[in-house]
Amino acid sequence: DWVRAKGTTLGADNGLGVATMMAILESKDIEHPALEALFTIDEETGMTGAMGLKPGLLKGDILLNLDTEEDNEIGIGCAGGVDITASRTYKEEEVPKDSLAYKIKVKGLQGGHSGMDIIKGLGNANKIMNRILFGGYENFGMRIAEINGGGLRNAIPRESEAIITIEDIQKEDFSAEVGKLIQDIQQEFKSLEPKLLIEIEETEKPAKVMELGVQELLLKAVYAAHNGVYRMSPDIEGLVETSNNIARVTVKNGKIEVLCLTRSSVESTKIDLANSIRAGFELAGFEVELSGAYPGWAPNMDSPILKVLDELYRKMNTDEPDIAACHAGLECGILGKNYPEMDMISFGPTIRGAHSPDERASISSAQKYWKFVLEVLKNIPEKK
Repeated sequence: DWVRAKGTTLGADNGLGVATMMAILESKDIEHPALEALFTIDEETGMTGAMGLKPGLLKGDILLNLDTEEDNEIGIGCAGGVDITASRTYKEEEVPKDSLAYKIKVKGLQGGHSGMDIIKGLGNANKIMNRILFGGYENFGMRIAEINGGGLRNAIPRESEAIITIEDIQKEDFSAEVGKLIQDIQQEFKSLEPKLLIEIEETEKPAKVMELGVQELLLKAVYAAHNGVYRMSPDIEGLVETSNNIARVTVKNGKIEVLCLTRSSVESTKIDLANSIRAGFELAGFEVELSGAYPGWAPNMDSPILKVLDELYRKMNTDEPDIAACHAGLECGILGKNYPEMDMISFGPTIRGAHSPDERASISSAQKYWKFVLEVLKNIPEKK
């Protein structure tokens, strides 16, 4: 029942929404009112398309946002977000004499959407790697040459690699101590991340390593930075209000960059957490930029289009719809800023593992969703 891609993301998020719109536009026999089809670029990496949409361009007063990942869910609200970028330079130093080099790999984590899946408490490859490096530095004076961890801001990082050096005489103690730490981490995540692998193997000695002072500041700053759920909503049961994802950590050629995405359905709390993370990195000598901020979408329980979808779903299915806000960035928040009177709703077919190579879409759910779309189009409320 599942469609997958090999070695990459499927693109069902949000290729299925695009395919729906294209099918409706191409059809000559689907019953529907006057329609505007809005396609936006860059929805997953900055929402610049939605941000560039000017007031007055759209004439409709109802927006069907085809971008929800459970076919029984009707979305009525979402979180806003802000990108945090912490960067600084460091001096490269010669590798100490009588040193061994190792490559450390963290892999096999589930990953997933850094909004929808953040509540699951899944492993973050950047935080796990930092924990190993911190222990190696504190106990054995380990030196870092390179780090390459994570990827997109909206994906929980699945993998991280680092190249490090230690003194020859520390080899046995280092292997034993780090081996124990790896066992501890795997034990902590055994039920959530059964495929977690942490590998350490000897490798070619690098030409340079980070200066020691900056290395210590980096490790402590990443250790201190909040990752995961920060606050649950006090008003909507089970909804994450505020969170942060440490999405990307890179160290190479004298440059460090740490990328985060902070989300919240409460604007003031979003800024509060972002400032907390910014403060920690600034204390460590980083330059920190907050950018790409976008607003959340406030729920409207009196929405006319919500009433239509609720009634139709109950009529067409044996269960009730899950009417909920989500902890993800939907373009509805941005669009609502320029179209405040727009009545908006979000729904879609069931997708699992969005933003990861494990992404998959349910065939039976897509069929269920398509029938629902057709009925919704027949029952759009008349403009008052």
